[in-house]
Amino acid sequence: MEFLDLGSPWSWAIGGVILMALEIAAPGFFLIWLGLAALLVGMGNFIKPLPWEANGLLFAALAIALVFVGKHLTRRQGDDEATVAYLNQRAHALVGRVTTLDQPIVAGEGKVRFDDAIWLATGPDLPAGARVKVVRAAGKVLSVEAAV
Repeated sequence: MEFLDLGSPWSWAIGGVILMALEIAAPGFFLIWLGLAALLVGMGNFIKPLPWEANGLLFAALAIALVFVGKHLTRRQGDDEATVAYLNQRAHALVGRVTTLDQPIVAGEGKVRFDDAIWLATGPDLPAGARVKVVRAAGKVLSVEAAV
């Protein structure tokens, strides 16, 4: 039970490595910051041993700070705005994107592919393989025009 001593630098270092290993086994990009906080507490205890209460408080403060820093560093610009703006409106998220026609537009109707989905497209008659740009979305129908 001595390895559970919260004042031992080795306890913190081993705990940090275990948390980081759990992040690798079940990725979510959260445990890595807790593991790093535990490793930092362990390194600090190698330099100057602290009582278990101080170790716990230092770990909590570092964990909170590192989670916020990690979230800031790994966040892509515009993720939140794009997610909220087009929630449950996937077709509207396609407006402005350019793709090739999967099937030709004949009599005003054809099909385009985005990622793994095929969408009904309306617009001027164009051959299959033509580059088109989505200009409008209405329900599940995309209005397209020839891309420049």
